[in-house]
Amino acid sequence: MKRPSQDLMQEHEAILIALNVIEKMSERVRLGNGIDHKDIKEMITFLRVFADKCHHGKEELFLFPALEEIGVQNEGGPIGIMLAQHKKGRELVNQIELSLGDNSFRKDAFVESASDYVKLLREHIEKENTLTFPFTDANLPESKQDELMSDFERLEKEVIGDGVHEELHALLEEFSQEYLK
Repeated sequence: MKRPSQDLMQEHEAILIALNVIEKMSERVRLGNGIDHKDIKEMITFLRVFADKCHHGKEELFLFPALEEIGVQNEGGPIGIMLAQHKKGRELVNQIELSLGDNSFRKDAFVESASDYVKLLREHIEKENTLTFPFTDANLPESKQDELMSDFERLEKEVIGDGVHEELHALLEEFSQEYLK
């Protein structure tokens, strides 16, 4: 059976592709090239649903509490730091959305918010992949890991919805073709 860390790391791979796309979007805007605002809005949806609601949801609702149960510190500790980074990421996504405005595109605000988001998430993913997940694999009993996988699957079905994961991956593939080729 797949481990929770493997599931989360696979999601990290998709999020890293999304960060590459955002970086290319930002570069186009910075260079004065046009960009379809619909693409930015769809990327915001991807970030809110896939990266935050699904991926961060799995961590916040299930993984982090399981780590707290075995003594990992939240307040003032590693979990608290990760939660603060999740919160900062949400704020930056909101700023990206606000840069679109109702009638005007605030290009500098978009470029700055997008750049800050990409930097934050890449550092966050690196820490989780190299520290949090290996620790999880070494310290959570198999029975707890199996329970977490069941919780992850339930969240995807009940909170995200059937087929949404696949739709978001298809959107990411479209963006990869448009922005990364």
